[in-house]
Amino acid sequence: MDDSQVSHVTESCGYMTGRRRTRDTFLPRSIRIPRPARAKAVAAGALVACASLAVGCGIVPGATGGSGDDPVVVMTWAPEGTGATNMPGMPAFARAYARWVNANGGLNGRKLSVLTCNEHNDAVSAAKCARRAVKEDAVAVVGSYSQHSDAFFPHLEGAGIPYIGGYGVTDAEFTSPLSYPVNGGQPTLLAGLGKELATVCGPVALIRPDTIAGDTLPTMLNAGLTAGDHDPSSDQRAAEDATEYSAQAEEALEKTADGTADRKGCVVPALGDRTSTFMDSFRRTREDFPAVRTATVLGSVDQSVIDSSGGASGPYEGAYVTGWYPVASDPRWEAMKKVISEEAFSDTRIDAGDTGVQTTWIAYSVFRAAVDALGDGEVTAHTVRRALDDGLKVSTGGLTPTLRWEFTDQLASIGFPRLVNANVTLQTVKRGRLVAAKQGFVDTTKTLETADVD
Repeated sequence: MDDSQVSHVTESCGYMTGRRRTRDTFLPRSIRIPRPARAKAVAAGALVACASLAVGCGIVPGATGGSGDDPVVVMTWAPEGTGATNMPGMPAFARAYARWVNANGGLNGRKLSVLTCNEHNDAVSAAKCARRAVKEDAVAVVGSYSQHSDAFFPHLEGAGIPYIGGYGVTDAEFTSPLSYPVNGGQPTLLAGLGKELATVCGPVALIRPDTIAGDTLPTMLNAGLTAGDHDPSSDQRAAEDATEYSAQAEEALEKTADGTADRKGCVVPALGDRTSTFMDSFRRTREDFPAVRTATVLGSVDQSVIDSSGGASGPYEGAYVTGWYPVASDPRWEAMKKVISEEAFSDTRIDAGDTGVQTTWIAYSVFRAAVDALGDGEVTAHTVRRALDDGLKVSTGGLTPTLRWEFTDQLASIGFPRLVNANVTLQTVKRGRLVAAKQGFVDTTKTLETADVD
């Protein structure tokens, strides 16, 4: 079996029912949400109306997965072993979660079967993962990471499979009616960071991937800077899989060299796994330039990266970092840590401080709440969607605000009708440790509303 194939967790005690199920046909690609941001919001509302009038729109309800005593089948995918961003902890934690759930009675007595897939950070593999989810009758894709929404969403939409708790790296995760995000993705992280940097920074340079997903980052960072009456950032593109960034580091330092003692220039790398590679180049280059601050977002740096780069004596000391959730030391993570301790204690891929792992935990908490809401009823892609669409409110124990998905949210006006959690946390590196810089959450809704998305 090559690594593009899907690994099937066997805690389901044998997913072999000997029969195929009919399934929904949902949202043909020809009526997908158009690219322009405001048009996306209008189209998304129309698609919700279509979904609620299934017969009139030619949508044929069907059943998928989780019938009777069958296991409830879901999928989690993420890139592993690539030259760019990797998220091995997400599928690894999903498998651990399945073992823990099944050891504790299952989902309302049903076994949970988790399929995992290596998305390889490319469109072909992302599409393969989605097709396998359809073939295996998955009732949801949960807690996953992919930059290639154009490759996987058509398959999920055609089968009516909900995408719960994606990492938030693409715009489509905040527009598709089948998407149920648990965080605000890169838009909220950059907007929140920009607003904070506006009060302390001189010139700001953003170093971001030269990708479609990366193209959205300057707009959101600048929305935060503008909200704080600061000039826009300098936008520097960089290869996502480069092995060194000396030229980009030098350019960033040149563009932020005009800071003052009170307002030093700020360099903001947002390169995912390659942020640490950039910082190695940055540390070697910065000696010839005036002192600057650094800042970034969780997902580009975590405690393990800070430790490996020198801790208190490393380049991240004093840096601002925005995240979606409380710091990893917060007691609200104890339930997740219990799962890791009991089912994945020796699995080095799973780190409680990894935002991918944290997102997968919250996504599975949402999925479990949806299944619980169905009681003894059939668990299918259709019924899971219906539970979430009928106003289900999901508490995550304070890790996020109470989650509820509607298309009438405030951020529909800028093309993000599914962005229901615009909260971020502000953290800083102090004596080598990532700690809360402010207590509680910062709501970026009003900042995002001012973003120039045209």
